[in-house]
Formats: sequence, C-alpha cells, structure tokens
Amino acid sequence: MRAIAIFGALFTATLMAGHALAQDAAAGEKVFNKCKVCHDAAQDKNKIGPSLHGVIGRTAGTHEGYKYSSAMIEAGKSGVVWDEATLTKYLHDPKAMVKGTKMAFPGLKSDDDIANVIAYLKQESQ
Repeated sequence: MRAIAIFGALFTATLMAGHALAQDAAAGEKVFNKCKVCHDAAQDKNKIGPSLHGVIGRTAGTHEGYKYSSAMIEAGKSGVVWDEATLTKYLHDPKAMVKGTKMAFPGLKSDDDIANVIAYLKQESQ
C-alpha cells in the first residue's frame, strides 16, 4: 500500500509539474461550498467529516476527535500525508485512492477546481 501511495504521489506531482495550474484561493473557497456540509476549513471543528483546518502536512486519518474509517487510518499508517500531490489525487477520486473511505463525495473532475480548493485549504491552514 505504501509503495502505491508513494507512486501515486510521484505520478501526480509529475503530471502537475508538466502543466502547472494557477491556484486561486477565492475561487477555491467557492468550490469548497460543495464540501462545507461535511467539513470546516476555517475552524478546527469536526462535522460529519474531519476538520480540514490545518490539513496541509497532516497524516491521513489522524485528526483528533474524528472517527475515521479503518481504510483512512491504514492510509495514514502507510505514509499518506496531505500535501498538494496527495490532495490532488484524493480530491479527483477519493474512493479510488482510499478504498473503504467513509467519504461519499465522488470527487472533483476539474483540475482547476482541485488546484483552487487546495489553494483555499493552504490559505486556511496558515
């Protein structure tokens, strides 16, 4: 699993380096409206999903006070850390990256939307 996660992160980083996307945190905040029902990025508060405040650099499945699926906990134990590459892969297709995740959201299909949401999460993680 760890090798797959590392390969996926490197593959995604390589793809992004080939055609870097401009990141717009304000546009990302608008896209994040799809996520607000379950997640809070502005405050460190769990909802249906874990808080995403400070998610950049966090090991998957480790936010205190949130009951993660065993699949997400295992992803963290295998070395998944939420950085730009892993978030890009996860936000594109959560269930493909972490089989067994509790997150029902099917993912964002637009690379621009993903880049913008990540910019927003970076802004909120400071």
